[in-house]
Amino acid sequence: MSPPVARIRNDETLPRAADVVVIGGGIAGVTAAYQLARKGHSVALVEKGYVAGEQSSRNWGWCRQQNRDLRELPLAQRSVEMWAGLNEELGAETGFRRTGLTYLTTKQSDLDAWSRWCDRAQEMQMHSRILSAAEAKAMSPGSTEDWIGGVHSPTDGKAEPALAVPAIAEGARKLGVSIHQDCAARGLETSAGRVSAVVTEKGTIRAGAVLVAGGVWTSMFCRHHGIDMPLAGVRSTSFYTAPAPEITQGGISTPDITFRRRLDGGYTIGISGRGLLELTPQGLMYARPFWRTFKKRHRLLTIRAGKSFFEGPEAFLRWSNDSVSPFERMRTYDPPAQEKLIGFALKRIAEIYPQLAGVKIVQKYGGLIDFTADWVPVISAIDKLPGLYVSAGFSGHGFGSGPAAGRLAADLIAGDAPIVDPHPYRYSRLVDGTDLGEPGLM
Repeated sequence: MSPPVARIRNDETLPRAADVVVIGGGIAGVTAAYQLARKGHSVALVEKGYVAGEQSSRNWGWCRQQNRDLRELPLAQRSVEMWAGLNEELGAETGFRRTGLTYLTTKQSDLDAWSRWCDRAQEMQMHSRILSAAEAKAMSPGSTEDWIGGVHSPTDGKAEPALAVPAIAEGARKLGVSIHQDCAARGLETSAGRVSAVVTEKGTIRAGAVLVAGGVWTSMFCRHHGIDMPLAGVRSTSFYTAPAPEITQGGISTPDITFRRRLDGGYTIGISGRGLLELTPQGLMYARPFWRTFKKRHRLLTIRAGKSFFEGPEAFLRWSNDSVSPFERMRTYDPPAQEKLIGFALKRIAEIYPQLAGVKIVQKYGGLIDFTADWVPVISAIDKLPGLYVSAGFSGHGFGSGPAAGRLAADLIAGDAPIVDPHPYRYSRLVDGTDLGEPGLM
């Protein structure tokens, strides 16, 4: 079941032309549209379903810098700075609060890895600190676990996904962005070897630049135009609860479960590292670059065949720009929660925090996270087709990194000085034989 999202109104009249068309109404697309409009560009945003209908409302709501891959850390740092000013800037509630975030563990290997990360991140002006066993216990009041330590970042925070993305979208509309929901982009038109228009189910929009920010659907859209986009989807399960006793004002991550205090007094709870990997044509095609990570993490995954082989974002489907596309056949990818994981999480919550035993689930839901092989996003021009840009592959970090990711995409499209060094996020690394290494801390 989809999590409830603050729904926004639709702009019914499709513009004949715009400077930029943004495809995708998740946080990557919405923040890019907002930043482009702030730069004075005319922007049309098209979304096959509704704004924040997929992973942008199904994530944990963490806005963190801590334990990021160091290649991604500058983006996360700038994002947290931007989150801190968004409520005032938009005149709307995003739910962002700079409450700090904490990781706790019973494993020495975790503590060793966090210590190494902190040493390196200090060079990048991060202020996370390693916690002793006593400090870890103090930061998790009421817990029964024998924590050996942890790591804490006081400058990290949280926001409410179901509020934040619609609020930013409405902020973009105030700056002139037209927003078209239930309006799938079927494909692109080109002229003289570059992008010239986007064909949607409701008409064509002429544009000199197009940003594809389609999350798990990005690879399918790019493949329609002969562009390889090696992404892999992993199904996640999360849920949120009714108001419950306060354990933390921010968020806590443990080896098994992760939870965040919500504005309504409940908790958004995720299952750390666990998920479902369905066999799909796209997954099999791109298996090789993901093999290194798969070998390390497959023990926490359920692997199976299912309907995703024939339908959904990782199936191999064909269509023309003048026919109904897969994006219209599946407006919102809304996978069910894995009940086994829900049961596991409830059991662990009661064991670690007895005061939360019997907590009431308000809603549970599944999602699909788009991963790159190195777990670093693509925010880049696609040189093979001038005028085309992509912002995708956020590997579960897109919500927290959203504000700066949108700004970077806007900078690249506008030809302005980029907010951070764009080199780590270049598309070419995924297809030119670059050794991607292994993902850093997540």
